[in-house]
Amino acid sequence: MEQLLSGLRAAGEPTRLRLMALLARSELTVTELTQILRQSQPRVSRHLKLLCEAGLLERFREGSWVFYRLASAGPVADLAAQLVALIPSEDLVIARDLERLEAVRASRAEKAAEYFRANAEEWNRIRSLYVPEDKVEAALLDLSGDESMDVMLDLGTGTGRLLELFGPRAKTGYGIDLSPEMLGFARAHLARPELEHCSVRQGDLYDLPVQDNTVDLVTLHMVLHYLDEPGAAIAEAARVMKPGGRLLIADFAPHDLDFLREKHQHRRLGFSEEEVADWLSEAGLSLKEVRRLPPETENKKDDDAKLTVLIWVADKAETPAAKGTGAKQARQLEGAK
Repeated sequence: MEQLLSGLRAAGEPTRLRLMALLARSELTVTELTQILRQSQPRVSRHLKLLCEAGLLERFREGSWVFYRLASAGPVADLAAQLVALIPSEDLVIARDLERLEAVRASRAEKAAEYFRANAEEWNRIRSLYVPEDKVEAALLDLSGDESMDVMLDLGTGTGRLLELFGPRAKTGYGIDLSPEMLGFARAHLARPELEHCSVRQGDLYDLPVQDNTVDLVTLHMVLHYLDEPGAAIAEAARVMKPGGRLLIADFAPHDLDFLREKHQHRRLGFSEEEVADWLSEAGLSLKEVRRLPPETENKKDDDAKLTVLIWVADKAETPAAKGTGAKQARQLEGAK
């Protein structure tokens, strides 16, 4: 009861309701919020502090930046969602706020697009070496099963493409990446009403800010070859998976293209089926299938189409207590404090 009353008291102020309406639609910094609300930074920060203390907002840090978002978990998260649903979007003040929010999103998208344009040539060169990406994505969707899910987690999320792909099937989607530039691009890419339940965080793949046994589907799409310790990343993915959860790994089969290591920071030149299978077994996961996607050679030059994509599918064993119960486990992505 005290938590409920605390949440109601914190929300009962016009500026705080405006903040909640904005942060239900997008993750924003204090600077962006001051631009939208036309209020001073100390004033906005004070309101944010009160809302966070009441559990209505989440706060997380990425380097020197701090982002805020409407609470997705916790004792008053449902209250936050219900209060936002009651805020009339046609209210003149709220409508102006939402217009300024779109301007902030447009500016963010342009910055992200500049970064993408600067790197697009290198990424397109790599993609020309293997089967078209839409075929990889179709295989991932096929291998994930057709059930809806509570929580999906994309590790090394990059542009957030897999969140876009699996988002319609998940109640909540999270992406983790170490690069602030890629996170900026992903946020711009995901800034759509149908993906408001998806968000990204800066994080270490060896030490995920996620509770044990809380995720239905984990994806690692073209990530392992950048890592010093791929097996450790797989073990960490297994830790956060629910019993009965699924892990999808898409990466290259062994190859000899040294330029990928020299120019594109690939740590490993692909992986054998057996190598990844051993890591999965050590992590306590059961390998279900390995699918091979060989390169398409038609209309390619001799030095193109060199890479075969492998997709490993692994499940986490269900515990006897969980099997057949259909009970939902509590889920929470812990924001950096």
